[in-house]
Amino acid sequence: MSDIIDVWMQHPTARFINNPIFESLRRWTGGQTVEETPPASLTLGLMDEGKVNKGLISAWYAPHGDMISNEEVKELVDAHPDRFAGLAGVDLRNPVKAVQELRRCVNDWGFKGLRIVQWLWELPPTNPYYYPLYTACVELDVPVCLQVGHTGPLRPSETGRPIPYIDQIALDFPDLIIVCGHIGYPWTEEMIAVARKHPNVYIDTSAYTVSRYPAELVSYMQSDKHKVMFGTNYPMLTHAQCVESLESLGLSEVALERFLSGNAKRVFGL
Repeated sequence: MSDIIDVWMQHPTARFINNPIFESLRRWTGGQTVEETPPASLTLGLMDEGKVNKGLISAWYAPHGDMISNEEVKELVDAHPDRFAGLAGVDLRNPVKAVQELRRCVNDWGFKGLRIVQWLWELPPTNPYYYPLYTACVELDVPVCLQVGHTGPLRPSETGRPIPYIDQIALDFPDLIIVCGHIGYPWTEEMIAVARKHPNVYIDTSAYTVSRYPAELVSYMQSDKHKVMFGTNYPMLTHAQCVESLESLGLSEVALERFLSGNAKRVFGL
């Protein structure tokens, strides 16, 4: 099998796992709260079990503070550079400091992009708070990674709509690389339409196992080999769960290689 790169995962801290906003996800997945941050060896072992070579691990910032800090991501990347690459998080509400932090993460620490989870802020991605960061991503030549589709946590889903939001961003920033995680369900056809329309828009499959990929997404993956990337949303799903039944997708050898790693290497410069 091809190399596998996970473009959306977290090495969770205790304050990430235990956060009340994930209570509904813990109920669905059977996850538990923890007393301390799990060791890196746990995450690496689960990656090995799923034969995942490398993961883009995200920092998480929300209005109440950091759930996984950029410093914690850097520490893991520095300790395991062959297995992890970093995605920055920032505080949207302070645009100047947010841009400065993004520049530090990319220029000084080698991070590969910016992750913003819109539902944490309850702000659509066309809100003015985002636009200085999009400009910085273009200047730094790194992707912005956004969430699309409904929210598992009990927060409003409107901020995850591909149309009008992702469509509008791609029009306003034609040079911005936009990676849309969580496939866009239940607006998957909208998400595919936006990815077809804009050469700078991509999709990742995080938060879904193969058996739950919508048929229209599978058809798109078979016909357009350079727009969809593999993701898990670990620790919500394990890597082994997300690679199970890959053969059922019916992808050609070329399409499978690009989905599992080739597109990620190109888009994120890995």
